[in-house]
Amino acid sequence: MDHQLIYILDFGSQYTQLIARRLRELGVKTVIDRGDVRAEEIRRSGAIGVVLSGGPSSVFEEGALQVDSAVFDLEVPVLGICYGMQLMARYLGGEVLPSDNREYGLAELEVVADRSVLEGTPSRQSVWMSHGDQLGRAPAGFEVLARTHGTPVAAMFDPERRFVGLQFHPEVKHTPNGEIMLEHFLDMTGAARDWNPEAIRTELVEGLRNSVPEGRVICGVSGGVDSSVTAVLLREAIGDRLVPIFVDTGLLRKGERHAVETSF
Repeated sequence: MDHQLIYILDFGSQYTQLIARRLRELGVKTVIDRGDVRAEEIRRSGAIGVVLSGGPSSVFEEGALQVDSAVFDLEVPVLGICYGMQLMARYLGGEVLPSDNREYGLAELEVVADRSVLEGTPSRQSVWMSHGDQLGRAPAGFEVLARTHGTPVAAMFDPERRFVGLQFHPEVKHTPNGEIMLEHFLDMTGAARDWNPEAIRTELVEGLRNSVPEGRVICGVSGGVDSSVTAVLLREAIGDRLVPIFVDTGLLRKGERHAVETSF
């Protein structure tokens, strides 16, 4: 079964995996790729939305990872987070400025337009910031949704192209309303939100069955989660063609070897 996909472009943020996790928890399949992946590859994937992650670089830095400008021509919603927002602004004609006051940690966000990803959230709320550069001016077609004391453009939205930029990190728990914001972004994409553990299991089993249409498969099993889950999925996919072999690492607890052997 094919599932709708959100494509995450990784610009080196420590939170990229967390972005993927949050979206998966909301029922959407995600894939993470390099920030400079070609837009055509994203198009071929059939992605219904794109997320530009944060990152440690400055858009002014020589050699900083850049986005393929054609990403903004894919006609799907795009969410830029932190560095991703700055890239979005720079590529679309906005103004990015080096800031003398780096914002790191909790900041109070003032919502000036209760719409898009901020719809239904408090007019003043805590968000997690981690940036040096900031926007001096949003690109044409964007409206400013929110600001902080040190950041005049903390959130922006282009309703026609369905582009959203957030200078803060909605994926971290320090942004209490971040999940609501991510849900609103998924609503823009029209995501069915049907990606769940059962769907994952079905997809993995089908993939294994197609990968090993005949012959036997030897699978080392130590009793740990990884090897045990692999063996269970393989058993479901290929049945008796699986040959599980117990690997005694010498580090198991008393009686654990017997428990593993009898399970398989």
